[in-house]
Amino acid sequence: MAAPVRIVFLGGLGEIGRNCAAIEVDDRIMLIDCGLMFPDDDMAGVDLVLPDFSWLRENAHRVEGVVATHGHEDHIGALGHLLSEMPLKIIGSPLTIGLARNRIEERGVIKQAEFIEVNDNDRIQVGPFDMEFFPVTHSVPHGFATAFHTPQGVILHSGDFKLDMTPVDGRLTDLASIGHMAKDDGVRLFLCDSTNAEEAGFSASETSIGQSIHDLFSARVGRRIVVACFASHIHRVQQIADAAVAHGRTVATLGLSMNKNVNLARQMGLLNIPDAHLRNIDNVDDIAPENLCIISTGSQGEPMSALARMATGDNKWLTIREDDAVILSSHPIPGNESSVSRVIDGLIRKGAEVIHSGTYNVHATGHAKSEELRVMHSIVQPEWFVPVHGEFRHMTAHAHLATQMGTKADRIIICQDGDSVVLTDKGLERGDTIPADYIYVDGSVGDLDASVLVERRALGTDGFVSAIITLDIEGPHGVLARPPEIVSRGWVDGAEGDELRKAASESVRDAVESALGDGQRTRQQIEKVVRRTLGRFVSHRTRLRPMIVPVVLGAHEGAD
Repeated sequence: MAAPVRIVFLGGLGEIGRNCAAIEVDDRIMLIDCGLMFPDDDMAGVDLVLPDFSWLRENAHRVEGVVATHGHEDHIGALGHLLSEMPLKIIGSPLTIGLARNRIEERGVIKQAEFIEVNDNDRIQVGPFDMEFFPVTHSVPHGFATAFHTPQGVILHSGDFKLDMTPVDGRLTDLASIGHMAKDDGVRLFLCDSTNAEEAGFSASETSIGQSIHDLFSARVGRRIVVACFASHIHRVQQIADAAVAHGRTVATLGLSMNKNVNLARQMGLLNIPDAHLRNIDNVDDIAPENLCIISTGSQGEPMSALARMATGDNKWLTIREDDAVILSSHPIPGNESSVSRVIDGLIRKGAEVIHSGTYNVHATGHAKSEELRVMHSIVQPEWFVPVHGEFRHMTAHAHLATQMGTKADRIIICQDGDSVVLTDKGLERGDTIPADYIYVDGSVGDLDASVLVERRALGTDGFVSAIITLDIEGPHGVLARPPEIVSRGWVDGAEGDELRKAASESVRDAVESALGDGQRTRQQIEKVVRRTLGRFVSHRTRLRPMIVPVVLGAHEGAD
């Protein structure tokens, strides 16, 4: 009887982002990716959302490392945060490791990382993990599908992929090698990208976007052009640069991550921009605007990004003016739509023409659509299947697709963050659940509790109401030294507000005097009375739910 193998899902199942899973073999743990998620609009003040590392923290002595399938932030962006808690071996392609290294250095934890570079079709052993790496095409170069050869057979993780028959670099998804392994060894369990499972047909080739960009440049001769895209999308940057050079333009990059990634890709020979056509953004004053192309970060509307600062007129390097053409060569990640819309609106207000994926063919997805997924399933023919990477509806659609391709419905398990599955001689079954909450990061403050977000939402929607209570407890029962003072922000205003605050003061006064008469003297006791009384008053009179903040002065300290 072979030893069981456990797979734990820490993130990426039920949302787009914070992709992270773990495979347990012989009591050791290997992670598959460690990514972050960008905050939704209702996550006030939050900069990043991370996987919950509490289970990993408890099992740090068993963690071998992490396979970084490719270089996107939703797959490698949380590595620096995890490295601050434990050392890790990081396994990936040279480009993926280069992109990860930049982020890890920014966190100041580079000494905690041991990097292991692998190339197409390599097979390596790290601890008890026997891993094989198959090239796949995606929107960042040099991504991998990873096969884990375990005591329970092959577990294949697709990584993020598409079947692009004409990729910019000629590196195809290696269906032949995957098929050869599937035929010889069989695939016991398949974990596959579900992002575009609902989308019919095949995804467009990345090279088709190059022609669109050329056409846009041809139609805008004599005008300055700014193009925003993901800094990791080296193939897109290459095609933008090719169009710029073909039209006699000089390229300047804008944004810290764009500058770093372009330099890295050029050093590795993955990006070809002639020196004569490349300038630093601080050295373009002698170039006529019509001879300039700026490649910028900020295509997702990130508030502090280069493009967002252009939209607000706060970019130190570039001021948008009338007749500028701005191309957003991307598509909004789910949750970013309103941020992108605000940036577009700001750019148009400044007189720019804005071209985006809703108006022109300027973006091709990096994720397989339904027909590509069918091809992959027909080749892999897994015994068991778990859809990964996507919202719940994407994974459900993928599960239905898998049944159409021959996988029995009772051999498909749809999981969510925190779930685990165990592969044994008998098959795949659900295991224990582990903590998989969102971990919120706010600047340098560190991790935030979810209750802080609840408070921020209350403040942002209904404001706050505070009652300031001053007690004189020297007498036999204690008395109010003065009437309660009601202070509010974002609740009510004007004459009506004055009347409500007066009535609230009287209601709180009566409740506090009654509590004092009953012998309640501690700060905690009086705060409880004030919070309950004021909360009921506010809810009854205004049907609003502002934050209630009692401030009690002069009371005894102590427990209830």
